[in-house]
Amino acid sequence: QVQLVESGGGLVQAGDSLRLSCAASGRTFSTYTMGWFRQAPGKEREFVAAIRSSEDITDYADSVKGRFTISRDNAKNTVYLQMNSLKPEDTAVYYCATGRWVLVTTAPSRYDYWGQGTQVTVSS
Repeated sequence: QVQLVESGGGLVQAGDSLRLSCAASGRTFSTYTMGWFRQAPGKEREFVAAIRSSEDITDYADSVKGRFTISRDNAKNTVYLQMNSLKPEDTAVYYCATGRWVLVTTAPSRYDYWGQGTQVTVSS
C-alpha cells in the first residue's frame, strides 16, 4: 500500500508564494504518477498539476500554468508543488494523489491513493 502525507499549507497574501510537500511511503514510488488537486468550499475537486515518472513530463491546469510548478524527488519519495503569485481564487484544500497506471492525469478517479489535504488560504 501507499501512504501520502502533505504539508506546507498556510495563510498568505495575494502575490506570495508557498511550497507544498507530499511525502509518500510504499513500494514503486518512482514509477507512479503523482498529482495535485484542490477543492474549495462548495466546489468539486479540481485538477491542479501532475508529474509522471519523468520530471520532464508534467501537466498543469490552465488556471495555474505559469505560476505553479510540480516536481518530485524520488530519492526522498516526495513530490512538491511550488506556488507563486498566489491569488485569492487559489484558496482551497490541496490534496496529493498517486497511481501506478494513470492514463488521464486530470481525472481524480484514475488515482489510487490520496493524502489528507492541506489548507491554503490567500487573502486579498
